[in-house]
Amino acid sequence: MNTVDQQKKQEIPVFFSTDDNYIPYLDIAIASLIANASRAYTYRLIILNTGLLQENIDKILQNQREGFTIDFVNITNEVENIKNRFKNVYHFSVVTYYRLFIASLFPHYDKIVYLDCDLVVLGDIAELYHTDLNGCIIGAAPEQFVQNTAEFRLYAETALGVCPSEYVNAGVMVIDLKQFRAHRIEEQFVDLITRYDFDLLDPDQAYLNYLCQGRIHRLPNGWNKEPMPLPCEGKKNIVHYALYKKPWQYDDVLDGNYFWQYAEASPFYHEILNRKKQFGDEEKAKKEAVAREILAHALRIVASDYTFVKKLRTK
Repeated sequence: MNTVDQQKKQEIPVFFSTDDNYIPYLDIAIASLIANASRAYTYRLIILNTGLLQENIDKILQNQREGFTIDFVNITNEVENIKNRFKNVYHFSVVTYYRLFIASLFPHYDKIVYLDCDLVVLGDIAELYHTDLNGCIIGAAPEQFVQNTAEFRLYAETALGVCPSEYVNAGVMVIDLKQFRAHRIEEQFVDLITRYDFDLLDPDQAYLNYLCQGRIHRLPNGWNKEPMPLPCEGKKNIVHYALYKKPWQYDDVLDGNYFWQYAEASPFYHEILNRKKQFGDEEKAKKEAVAREILAHALRIVASDYTFVKKLRTK
């Protein structure tokens, strides 16, 4: 197909955030997205970061082909004044915060898809992009771990003031950037994290759920299927390894086979295998201890006097 024909196609913008540690898993996510995307569109994959090794960038760029452009956007300057507020919490990295700045950094986009790196795309991402949000700010699937864990349900409802059944996972989102700007979500986030800096289990995800509640279009969990033994709603379009167990660390992760299916062709394959080999019993014991600590932490937050509900809802 010639360049003129490509230019006539609608562009689908898809955003990721990463650091060098997660680059190998980003490669698997991108490769799976490309393999299953409709060729009726062109795609711009935008990688938000605050500095990456050039050798890692070069490996990711090997995924580029006709109809798929990959751009790395360094947002160091944009987050300089607030980055000291970003926290690495358990298995969440500070890079998860970057998605909150897409609306202001890319004013020419009205709608985008955002994806975490720890996932495999099995369906057509253009179909997700074209979801009708019915005037909502974001489209996202329920956070399955929250809904099925008593401590997290209590955390969502009592500490954040968000109904657990409506609490969504922010690792796969369709975002209406016009609505995001109109409701000043970024400005409200910066204000809240600057003034309050709440103790949270899931950093920016909690803020998004709080600030967008009542304006979230629910996606079927087939667009963000976490590795839990729960029914899949519709086709399994995205497998998201959102829990503490990752297929590059554990052998018994539900749907982990999809990750290895794409990992085998990755230029990072041997690095991923080496990381898995080094993640031994001691590392697993530490991670499982952290998983138990998360549940205890949830209850400490619930009992605290410094929560969204107690500080913001009582004014």
